[in-house]
Amino acid sequence: MQDNNNRWILAAQCPSRLGTVDVVTRFLKEQRCYITEQHSFDDRLNGGFFIRTEFRPEADGFDADAFEAGFAERAAEFAMRFELTPPGRRMPVVIMVSKADHCLNDLLYRYRVGQLPIDIRAIVSNHPDLAPLAEWHDLPYHHFPITPETKLEQEAQVARVIEETGAELVILARYMQVLSSGMCERLSGRAINIHHSLLPGFKGAKPYHQAYDKGVKLVGATAHYINDDLDEGPIITQGVEPVGHTDYPEDLVAKGRDIECLTLARAVALHVERRVFLHARRTVVFDR
Repeated sequence: MQDNNNRWILAAQCPSRLGTVDVVTRFLKEQRCYITEQHSFDDRLNGGFFIRTEFRPEADGFDADAFEAGFAERAAEFAMRFELTPPGRRMPVVIMVSKADHCLNDLLYRYRVGQLPIDIRAIVSNHPDLAPLAEWHDLPYHHFPITPETKLEQEAQVARVIEETGAELVILARYMQVLSSGMCERLSGRAINIHHSLLPGFKGAKPYHQAYDKGVKLVGATAHYINDDLDEGPIITQGVEPVGHTDYPEDLVAKGRDIECLTLARAVALHVERRVFLHARRTVVFDR
């Protein structure tokens, strides 16, 4: 992970207009801030502009409030929405999981060694199985069983945990429940899901076994924001792994687990580092 001891992030978006890059770079120069990384994109089809800038203040006594107030005045001319993220900030998150532990284990390891700038406030599950894993990491574990009859009640419990912990991001680390329309709306733009992506697509039980029977040559995973269309939210990132005739169903499953872990962790990192912009049903992603 990059050194972020004095790395501020300014992420902004607005309608396409002449001068959008200049309003950012000129203001940073005037504030004596040195740009260390910058990405921008202008969507010529839909008329949207996106910019992400990392910078370090050159002068002592950087005043974030004054910076935001001053930039807001400049940004208003462009109807520019922006967010300033201070160095070393760890985004508060809640992780949701069912019985499979591979994605949770991977996130917890990256969290423990400081590879992901997140602050895990709680783990929520519809099963008790992974409570010992949370306990080992000294993290709160909430077991909320769910049935078709208690779905809305269970989601209300989950929503209370998210609100009370101040979580800004919810990570569905193989949470095997379909969220209600109300929950999807509540978490719009701040909940990331992971699922397999096999070509051709296989739904239902044992997708990797179905893929083996069809002789697929690629297994993969997709990380996306949730929405009311099952597994069809705006995509953040995807990963693939080749497979061959020597790979049996259990090999496909193992490769699938690995690529799910990597893809989910990458998507979380991109989100918390303010590299992802929602743009209608799509995303703009400034990769590392």
